[in-house]
Amino acid sequence: MVNDYEKVKAIVDRYGGKHDSVIAILQDVQSEHHYLPEHTLRAVASQLGLPLIQICGVATFFKAFSLKPRGEHTVTVCLGTACHVRGAPAVLDEVKRQLGIEPSNTTDDMRFTLETVNCLGACALGPILVVDDEYQGQMGSRKVKKVLNKYKKTPKDRRHEEIAVSS
Repeated sequence: MVNDYEKVKAIVDRYGGKHDSVIAILQDVQSEHHYLPEHTLRAVASQLGLPLIQICGVATFFKAFSLKPRGEHTVTVCLGTACHVRGAPAVLDEVKRQLGIEPSNTTDDMRFTLETVNCLGACALGPILVVDDEYQGQMGSRKVKKVLNKYKKTPKDRRHEEIAVSS
């Protein structure tokens, strides 16, 4: 954890230790750990000279932050109206089947976290599946396994692969 303290210090220093950079600092810390461990929240509070409750308030206010471990990859299924009428529930069912988890949970191997959202703002592409920040439009339940398999490979293996999935 001493090493984590030094990593947090480097992140805080990158933002000049400014209180108004709390969100950016927490984003960077979360990128490092895939969630916000308690000891890193304490380190941020200590280094910024802010009460821990204030840091925790920011961390719990924004849905983008997680206080529990998340997978290496975040899989998000849009359940908004446009996606829903085009088959998003079937896509979600297949993702749940492939990963063996329910929304808001993480696989035991810490590879995937499954989330749902009410709208991603790309309705014309629905139904939409997003893995990390890569949008997969016009998703069907038959395409889910192919998409997820690309992320099951190590990052080095998939670095040069095209993620787009053909029909």
